[in-house]
Amino acid sequence: MDSTSVRHAYRRWAPVYDFTFGTVAESGRKNAVKIINRRRGRVLEVGVGTGLSLPCYERHLSITGIDLSPEMLDKARARVRRQGLGNIDGLYEMDAGALAFPDESFDTVVAMYVMTVVPDAEKVMRELERVCATGGEVILVNHFSQEDGVRGFVERRLAPLASSIGWHAVFALDRVLVCEDLRLAERRTLWPFGLFTMLRFVKEPGLGLVGERASSPRPMARAKNRAPVRPRLPEPIRVKIKWQVARSIVLGRRLLDTRYWRSLYRRLSSQMAE
Repeated sequence: MDSTSVRHAYRRWAPVYDFTFGTVAESGRKNAVKIINRRRGRVLEVGVGTGLSLPCYERHLSITGIDLSPEMLDKARARVRRQGLGNIDGLYEMDAGALAFPDESFDTVVAMYVMTVVPDAEKVMRELERVCATGGEVILVNHFSQEDGVRGFVERRLAPLASSIGWHAVFALDRVLVCEDLRLAERRTLWPFGLFTMLRFVKEPGLGLVGERASSPRPMARAKNRAPVRPRLPEPIRVKIKWQVARSIVLGRRLLDTRYWRSLYRRLSSQMAE
């Protein structure tokens, strides 16, 4: 999926985004903005979309937003005018993988539901790291896939539809843990049903996950100094079955239904054709 595919997908999503995915993503937005509102200074929201989060920011913050979709940005600018949001510094059409801002321009950088959309997640992460000031924070809200269970099966079935629905259903957490200067300070599972995760990074040069891996001793060397660890007992079969059944019922009926996404895609295509 390239930038052109993303633009086309979100041109179709723009008219209905607030009432579909925007509703599903509400919890993640609220959690991220609540953390950001406790901070000070300049905020960059990457993938601002239709601007659903903009009215939620406290007025002591200066907000800049970027997005690749001009149709989404038109709705965001209309929201700013309609609600008189004076703390919005600007909304720009821009590629998240090539941000047109100087190094360390922002005290907080947030990307909500963006990483599964961009063609090169590592490139975007390094741009977020670059424009964040030392001591500042980078906050991600995103879907990270799992390999096993019903959810893993459905995510793999959705994978071929990435260009049509506008995001990657299969997206591993490791793809965002790539920056030497971003230390992972918090990881939080979000509603609905744990489909989304919030990651909060602090920019501390040399203390990121990559830096820790490079400077840490080899696993074999560490193991020599460790006391033997007894293996954990397996989870009781009864509890495991109940958990799998519950997850199957919830996830099977809601958002991860391939027929739902195909139907929605056809309706959007028909709407755009008209």
